[in-house]
Amino acid sequence: MTRLALLAALPVLLVACSKAPETAALPAAKPAVPSAAAAHAGIDWVKPDGASLDAVFAKAKADNKPVFLYWGAVWCPPCNQIKATVFNRPDFVERSKGFIPVYLDGDTPGAQKLGTQFKVRGYPTTILFKPDGTELTRLPGEVDAVQYMQVLKMGMNATQPIKETLAAALAAPGAGGTALSADAWRMLAYYSWELDEAQLLPKKELASTVQQLALKCPAQQEEAAARLALRSVALAAQEKTPQLDKAQALAQVQKILADAPRTRENGDIFVNYANDLVTVLTAAGSTERTALVSAMNAALDRLASDQALSKADQLGAVQAKVSLAQIDKPKNAKVDLPAELVAQAQAAAAKADTTSTDKYERQAVIPSAAHLLSEVGMLDASDAMLQAELPKAVSAYYHMLVLASNAKKRGDKAASLDWAEKAYAGSMGPATRLQWGSGYVLKLIEMAPQDSARIEKAAAQVIAELDAAPETFYERNRRSLEKMGAQLGKWNADGKHAAVVQKLSAQLNGICAKLPEADSARAACTGVFGKSPKA
Repeated sequence: MTRLALLAALPVLLVACSKAPETAALPAAKPAVPSAAAAHAGIDWVKPDGASLDAVFAKAKADNKPVFLYWGAVWCPPCNQIKATVFNRPDFVERSKGFIPVYLDGDTPGAQKLGTQFKVRGYPTTILFKPDGTELTRLPGEVDAVQYMQVLKMGMNATQPIKETLAAALAAPGAGGTALSADAWRMLAYYSWELDEAQLLPKKELASTVQQLALKCPAQQEEAAARLALRSVALAAQEKTPQLDKAQALAQVQKILADAPRTRENGDIFVNYANDLVTVLTAAGSTERTALVSAMNAALDRLASDQALSKADQLGAVQAKVSLAQIDKPKNAKVDLPAELVAQAQAAAAKADTTSTDKYERQAVIPSAAHLLSEVGMLDASDAMLQAELPKAVSAYYHMLVLASNAKKRGDKAASLDWAEKAYAGSMGPATRLQWGSGYVLKLIEMAPQDSARIEKAAAQVIAELDAAPETFYERNRRSLEKMGAQLGKWNADGKHAAVVQKLSAQLNGICAKLPEADSARAACTGVFGKSPKA
């Protein structure tokens, strides 16, 4: 599974469209919540319908079974990827008999409040809990299916939560000075640090802490040591002022790239963080950068042709090469990519399209393939792939956002907004509709700020569909509303749209007033627009 996972968190990032569709009217009523994706045969999924998992953990304690929590959404590509590559595996089905598998869809009642409780944000997140509810570990969604199963097995055999393992590792005097087992070090190396959500550490401490782990990891634990070293560099690259011994880190990365099996073990990091690794370790135009990019491309070529990897991972490797080819170019600048790279991207996208048959896999692969085509300038081919997929897609409204992005790349704002509107009209489920609707409002403000009537209509529709229940104002829902409120505030910075914002604020306040005064959801609701503007 690749960092196309990030596309799930912010669907408005995607790309694709040539001919503008007919403008879609916004639905008058809120559509029914879609059922969760059908469980694969043999997995006895528990699907909560409320803002509590108390009954689940009570059963887990009574049966002395761990709990496996999956948090996702019907539409999200990486969620469908995990269904196509992990949940359908016979060994996963068999192992699921040893834990209580909980399928938590972000659109079910209470799901967003549970998301806040368990600190899960990005789709998908998978967490393993002890029978008493103590969090054991967060499983890495970006590794391939075989690695995922290995980490799951280690997690189920773990004698202590990852938090205690981390404390023990950090308390060690130095490399080799700890009694941690090889599996304990591997659990730390494969922990889903990017989805930690401050469960183990504040975000600002992630990079430095993983660097400490990399230094303390015994040299004989080569797999864990290499992964911790790579992960520490990738995390450091996210910081404004990375604290990193660049010469030492560069030597470590080059050593790993020269080792094909070790590169394969860490393929997810190279695919998802290639640009980050190169940027943080080398200077633009330097011989070091040229050498690192060359080694990285060679590794990515091996991953792109590795038939044991999923189609999404193979595509991700080619996408990483395309990104590397633009690393030193100005943002949004037109880049003439090498003809052989364009041909490689075209071939990879075509192969993914023609060989993917599982509907879940296609929901993950087709948007990625279309995005890849768009990135190499083949917008028409990207559009054609997406348009052909719409009638059979698991959630076509996701693909429409890709079409909206492509239209925007062409400079066709009208077509882009029409696709975004159509995507919102077709979206299903309360959390998804709120995310798609608020995203549509943001696009209107960006591309058609003069169209006050259309912006008001869209925002009013979003607010009209909100349930006056506390669960509505948690996690992704809350963030979607806050983003919409903030952008409407900026849109009205000069006071020219005060009447519209006042009307929308009053509409939302009517919903807020129905919430329990003591519940934090009420404060979140009333805080969406901040202080109402005066006419």
